[in-house]
Amino acid sequence: MDIAFVAGFGPIGTPGTESHDFWSGALGIRFHENAPRYFHTEELPGVKAFAIWPIDQAAEATFGTTEWPADRPVPQAWIEFDVDSHEAVAPAVEELRAKGCEILVDAHLEPWGQTTARVQSPEGLLVGVSHTPWMHGSADEAAGAEG
Repeated sequence: MDIAFVAGFGPIGTPGTESHDFWSGALGIRFHENAPRYFHTEELPGVKAFAIWPIDQAAEATFGTTEWPADRPVPQAWIEFDVDSHEAVAPAVEELRAKGCEILVDAHLEPWGQTTARVQSPEGLLVGVSHTPWMHGSADEAAGAEG
């Protein structure tokens, strides 16, 4: 797998506002609320994206339910590794599968134009392998993500 860059990183947030209060209030990070309780910024130097992902939204995106499965470690954070194209995500997933990784979500195209798949690290970190077109700087890819 050829990782192009870390597309994003952040905490898995609590259901209330405690996470936002800490990261925004105590540390002064300015967020945009992209979806209810999903606070995101692409303006923090050193990362392409930093976001507080609520645990119920992470569970829904990964397992199709707002409850995190009781038989899995509850993640404290997420990280996403971007590959060079939409087409590179599925082979990256197969490479992980061949190495014995349990794939939680196979490669799929999200409604906002990102292709993503997820696994969970031994430490419990929610790990995405993705292609985020607008982060690669190609005008053609960015236009495709919008349409």
